Parts: sequence; structure tokens; C-alpha cells
Amino acid sequence: MLRRFTLAELDAAAALLHGGGVLAYPTEAVFGLGCDPHDRAAFERIFALKQRPPTQGVLLIAADFAQVERYIELAAVPDDAMRRAQASWPGPHTWIFPRSSAVPAWVAGGHAGIALRVTAHEPAAALCRAFGGALVSTSANPHGQAPARSAQAVEACFGDELDGLLDAPLGSQATPTVIRDVLSGAIIRA
Repeated sequence: MLRRFTLAELDAAAALLHGGGVLAYPTEAVFGLGCDPHDRAAFERIFALKQRPPTQGVLLIAADFAQVERYIELAAVPDDAMRRAQASWPGPHTWIFPRSSAVPAWVAGGHAGIALRVTAHEPAAALCRAFGGALVSTSANPHGQAPARSAQAVEACFGDELDGLLDAPLGSQATPTVIRDVLSGAIIRA
């Protein structure tokens, strides 16, 4: 049964995530589906819900740099590239970094890197703080369909197949965040 959480119930939402649950939550532009990135069963449930190929990776969202640092192969990132990424955070900027061995293979899919974002969207950041780390973030929609932009749209897509829903406002972005390669600066997703 789908449990709805308010911002006053973030500890309960984090407990659901720690217990292997899948939670929908608001991001800068759309609702995302999230779980503990180290919980393979929860991660596989997200891909089953989305009907998404397992070779596609997902990004991790966090409240601060300390929550994503362990996932980056720091020695492979030049100082200027790291400064560029960190100067854009917190904010609606997703960067693909060379990934460290701390990134579970299922999170990266068939990709050599890992997409990371330190969000300035307070409901998502507060959820990451309550959870105590970065979370999986992939749009809340079946693969190939438009992302959900309301709690009602999330429920219409997934209903009771989801464990929880953080019912809080979206950010002010009109579209999902741009994804760039940290090494080249190239735009991967506009």
C-alpha cells in the first residue's frame, strides 16, 4: 500500500528507504523514483516499475558534496573540472564523473561514469539529509512516457506498486536538469 509522507515526516520516509522501499519524491522539475543505491532489490524494482532496460544507468542525487564524493574517482578528475562542477552546486546541474569502485555496477548500467547532482531543491535535499546519503534519482514514469509532474500523476502511473510518496512541491525548473560530462563539458542531455 502506498504511504504518503509530508515534509514533517522525512524520518519515516528515510526509514522506508533504509528498509528497502521505493519512494517517489519531488525534484527540480519532475517527480523522481528513488531508493538506496546499494540495495539491489529495491533498485531492480524501480527498473521493473519503469519497464526500463537494465543497461541504462541512473543518477544519484544528494544534499551536499560529501554525500557524492565517495562515488567519484577523484584522481581522474582535473582540478579545474572539479571546481567547475562544485561551483554549480547546489543547483540544477548534473555531471557525469569517472566512477569509483563505490558505485554499484547496477547503478551505472552500461556506462563507465556516474551521473551526480547536489540539489538545491529543498524537499529533495532534506530527504537526502534524512536518509544520510545520496539516493537513486530517475524520473517517475514508465519508460518512454512523460515524467510525472504531480503526486497525482505519480499515483496514476504506479499506484500501490510504490511503497511511498513524498508529497511536496516541485522546484521551478520547466525541464529535467541538463547532464554534462565533467571532463569535456559536453552536454549529454539538454
